[in-house]
Amino acid sequence: MSKTKDLVLTAFLIAIVFIATFIRVPTTPTGGLVHLGSVALFDISVVFGPKKGAIAGALGMSLFNLTTEWAMWAPYTFVIRLAMGFIIGSVAKLALSGEKPTWLKTTLYVAALLAGAAWFIPASYVAQIMIFQVPWEVPVASIPGNLMQIVIALVAGLPLITLINMHKPRFLP
Repeated sequence: MSKTKDLVLTAFLIAIVFIATFIRVPTTPTGGLVHLGSVALFDISVVFGPKKGAIAGALGMSLFNLTTEWAMWAPYTFVIRLAMGFIIGSVAKLALSGEKPTWLKTTLYVAALLAGAAWFIPASYVAQIMIFQVPWEVPVASIPGNLMQIVIALVAGLPLITLINMHKPRFLP
């Protein structure tokens, strides 16, 4: 793929995450959000790999933060989602290496999201403590919303991955 096509694809993936993050429901007064940006991050990381997933997730969700009432979250979101996209994409690469039955690929996709969640949930918890300068027990209220975000990413993301892989144009990586 040429550098121009790669740049355009990356910008398009960032825009998808950015727009998907606007489809949201607030969950707690201290900062919880359930949004479809996590679905986009999961799918992009699996289908396009760790670098594209990391960049799209970090920039797309940070831009969302900067253009909404969540601006104080932007630097934290950038780091948290950059690592999350990279983790998911790296684990998902195992599913794409060599011939594997569908059930094994699906299991590896689930493992990829769970690995990303293992980073995302504690990192978001610590970010809340740092942003709001609250005692360690206060952000516990946001954990159910973060778990819900992961469940939604899994339930909505797996069928989308299948559709994307079935209909992905040959010129895409």
